[in-house]
Amino acid sequence: MKVLLTTTSFQDTPGVHQDLLYNQGFEIDTLRGPILEMELFSIIQNYDAVICGDDEYTEKVIKKGAEGNLKYICKYGVGLDRIDLDAAKKYNVPVTNCPAVNQVSVSEHVLALLLAFERNIHLQYNSVQQGSWKRWVGNEIEGKTIGIVGLGAVGKELAKKSSALGMKVLGFDLNRDEAFLDKHKEVVFVNSIETIYSQADVISLHLPHTPKTERLINREVIFKKLKQQPILINTARGKLVDSKALIEGLKEQKLRAYLTDVLEHEPMLSDEVLRGVDNIIITPHVGSRTFQSVQRQGLMAVNNLIKLIND
Repeated sequence: MKVLLTTTSFQDTPGVHQDLLYNQGFEIDTLRGPILEMELFSIIQNYDAVICGDDEYTEKVIKKGAEGNLKYICKYGVGLDRIDLDAAKKYNVPVTNCPAVNQVSVSEHVLALLLAFERNIHLQYNSVQQGSWKRWVGNEIEGKTIGIVGLGAVGKELAKKSSALGMKVLGFDLNRDEAFLDKHKEVVFVNSIETIYSQADVISLHLPHTPKTERLINREVIFKKLKQQPILINTARGKLVDSKALIEGLKEQKLRAYLTDVLEHEPMLSDEVLRGVDNIIITPHVGSRTFQSVQRQGLMAVNNLIKLIND
C-alpha cells in the first residue's frame, strides 16, 4: 500500500497519529501541501491512498488517479470543498473526512483573534519590541453581541464559550438543532441572517465554501445591511468574503475590523490585497493547529483509511 501524505499539520506535530500511520507497514511519501492540480496530476496514479489537507482534487486529478492505483482519499480536516465529490463518486474513489474534532481549537482561535484585536495585543507587542511604552486603550467584550453564522460543531462550541465570557449570542443556521438550543438557552437562534447583520457587534463565519456561500459577505451586505460597524471574523474559508469590498468597507467605517485565519489563496500570494491593511489581522490557517486537535484529526484520518482498506 503506497500512501501520499500532504497535510503539514500532521507532518509537523509528533504524536500518536504519526505512530499509528507509520506502524501500518505502508510505503509513505510526503509532500508539503496544499498541492495544486498540476503537481497532483503528474503523480497521483502512483498512490493507492492519500491523506490530504486542502489539496486540489479536481475531476482531472481523480480520473488520472483512478486510472492508476488510487483507491482512497482521506481528508485530514473537515472541509471537502477542494475535492470534487461528484468525480470521486463517478470514479468509485471513496472520500472520508474528520468532522467534530477541531471545534475546541478553532473556537478558541476565534476568541484569541477577538481579544487580541480588542486589547490591541498585536500593536502593543510590536511597539514594545521596538522599545516603546505607548499604551493603547482597549475594549471589553463582555456585554457585546456576537452573531455566529453557522451552528455546526465549531459554531456551537463558540456559542458556549462566548456566553461564558458574558457575550450575548445570536446564532443562525439553515438547520435548527432543537436539542442544542434546549440545553443552551443562552443562545438565541435567529431565523434570518439579516438579524445578525443588523444587531451583532461581532460576526463570526462558520460555513463551508459552496456556490451559495461564495462572497456571502459582499458589497451589498457591507454597505447596506451591517448596522453596528461590526468586527468580522473568518476561520472558515477565504472565499466567503469579497476582499475588495471588505477593504472599502473598512475605509468607510462600515466595519471595525476583519480578523481572518483563511485567505482565498493559500499559502498567501505576494500580492495579497488584505495584507498590510489597517484593522485586518491575518493568521496562516492555524485555527485547528494545536497539539490536541492535530492528534485527534490525525488519528481519525488514519483510522478512516484503515477502515476503508478493511471494509
